[in-house]
Amino acid sequence: MTDRVRALVAAHRGDRGALMPILHAIQAEFGHVDAAVVPVLAAELNISRADVHGVVTFYTDFRSEPAGSTVLKLCRAEACQAVGAEQLIAHAEQLLGIKTGQTTPDGAITLEQVFCLGNCALGPAGQINGQVRGRLSPARLEELVRR
Repeated sequence: MTDRVRALVAAHRGDRGALMPILHAIQAEFGHVDAAVVPVLAAELNISRADVHGVVTFYTDFRSEPAGSTVLKLCRAEACQAVGAEQLIAHAEQLLGIKTGQTTPDGAITLEQVFCLGNCALGPAGQINGQVRGRLSPARLEELVRR
């Protein structure tokens, strides 16, 4: 993995603000940003480990563990909250037996929260493996998750 990370760094070394594109490339290739690559990136980019770790943990798009085979993102922005998003999230957590930010023990589903999918008129909104869905109800959510 270290050699591949160094190759990704080399591909972006000349980019302004190279850390973000490198992290995106690492996540695209490995499915997550493993803690083991933090010191490699720090050394390669001549920045502190704390700087790399801070970026990885600040941005919710980066994950430190592999996601499930299905990624379910539920919107918690104000428009979706007004039409039942909090109840939908509570239902999803109960249904899956996990909290937001976690993956089911079998690795099937990762549940995440987002704060706007741009589908405000059709809230509560969610995204399943990149596909935005609107007007989610507990029953519709169960149907989508069981596919």
